[in-house]
Amino acid sequence: MAKAVKKIIIVGGGTAGWLTAAIIASHHKSQTGQAIDISLIESSDIPTVGVDEGTWPTMKNTLQQIGLNESDVFRKCHATFKQGGKFVSWVHGNGDFYYHPFTVPLGYGRLDLAPYIDNIKDYAEQTNFQHAICESGLAPRSMAEGDYQGTCNYAYHLDAGAFADLLKQHCKTQLNVNHIIGTVDHASVDSQGNISHVTLIDQAPIEGDLFIDCTGFASLLLGKTLNVPFIKLDHVLFNDRAIAMQVPYDNADSPIASHTIATAQDSGWIWDIGLTHRRGVGHVYSSRFMSDEQAEANLRRYIGPKADGLPVKHIRYQSGHRERFWQNNCVAVGMSAGFVEPLEATAIMLIEISARYIAENLPVNDNIMALTAKRFNQQMDYRWGRIVDFLKLHYMLTKRPEPYWQAHCNPDSIPQSLQDDLSMWAFRGPTSKDFTGPNELFPAASYQYVLYGMEFKPDYSQHAHLYQQHAQASQILNRNVQLTQQMLNTLPPHRDFIEQWLTHSQQ
Repeated sequence: MAKAVKKIIIVGGGTAGWLTAAIIASHHKSQTGQAIDISLIESSDIPTVGVDEGTWPTMKNTLQQIGLNESDVFRKCHATFKQGGKFVSWVHGNGDFYYHPFTVPLGYGRLDLAPYIDNIKDYAEQTNFQHAICESGLAPRSMAEGDYQGTCNYAYHLDAGAFADLLKQHCKTQLNVNHIIGTVDHASVDSQGNISHVTLIDQAPIEGDLFIDCTGFASLLLGKTLNVPFIKLDHVLFNDRAIAMQVPYDNADSPIASHTIATAQDSGWIWDIGLTHRRGVGHVYSSRFMSDEQAEANLRRYIGPKADGLPVKHIRYQSGHRERFWQNNCVAVGMSAGFVEPLEATAIMLIEISARYIAENLPVNDNIMALTAKRFNQQMDYRWGRIVDFLKLHYMLTKRPEPYWQAHCNPDSIPQSLQDDLSMWAFRGPTSKDFTGPNELFPAASYQYVLYGMEFKPDYSQHAHLYQQHAQASQILNRNVQLTQQMLNTLPPHRDFIEQWLTHSQQ
């Protein structure tokens, strides 16, 4: 007889655990109470990675859906707006830069403007006003626009620890999630290969119908208990180390960048994330090409005198993911499922996507569990492949001479799927029709910004007759000039907007 799936046990807190709990609980919340029982087990003696985080624009909808006020998120998480990424010195290493803004180019889906731009590296600037907004340090919206709205598409920079705490309180007080504090000693498996219960140190075993593994790199349930193999990706993405520092601003009113700054180094890159009360700065690198000491010297040199005396946090990781993400009655979310470097803020986006799938496709009973797991695994396999391709794209077109960067250009390190895409794009560039699947994470616009920012220019001459809409292209490009000036004249400075908005929202 089929057993109903009513009791969900999430093992592990942090952003992965509490965001997963919030998404599932809010989806299944009803007027008459909780339709399912959700418990989260969190150990008080296992620290989270806890560096400052960037997110993807999907987070706007997620925060709305789980019932959080945007101003509360900013107030409690020292949050700021993220309008995209600025990639410095990734092409030549001489201070060159390009943007990957979150707002799509003007005319997107109607006319590809790339064939009509003289210098392809200026693509983002000429087709999108957000480039200039970021360079000027402005907010993505005016005071007249409401919460979760904005002329420009945006995501957030967050204090990860504070964000997890906010989610925890919201889950406990508004979404009826049970919070169990305890350390899991081991998980037990029944004769069918399902997890029957987890045993906590000095506490009674806890049974459940569906177990969600949010135990981070440890992957206590999916990896250690169910022995699902780990697929390494370090032959494609070389980075396996990170060091992070928390850097105070010079003054309380120092400008805040409204984008993530990623500055390439000789064997890796440095992230620079501005929160309201500090900057989170860190160096991602490959231990094959650089020592920990060299990376720390790079980071302190980048920060300057303010780095003197500041402690540094060391993080080690292996790029890759589990062979399967949902096995029997256990599904991994977050770093327990896999991890690649923090470029383009894919980690939290995958948490959102995974948790939403679980919420919307929660098996009614254990008979349907295997089919749900099969489809989830198929979708996540595809998404991980797309993430790896997109991240690799940032490296493989570089003209930097250092061994680390040249190794990224070796065809043996480039997935065949990405090589195939580039063979197509060599003559027409990526278009929205290349990304029509329901499981796409990044639109064609994202690929365009990175490709063209890295100075990859398709050879349009082979089909020159297709690119004769010069008047229409000129009209759109001129419109961008007008909109850019309009935005520069009306949008407030980033920090000023946040302070005025939060003051106004308390009244």
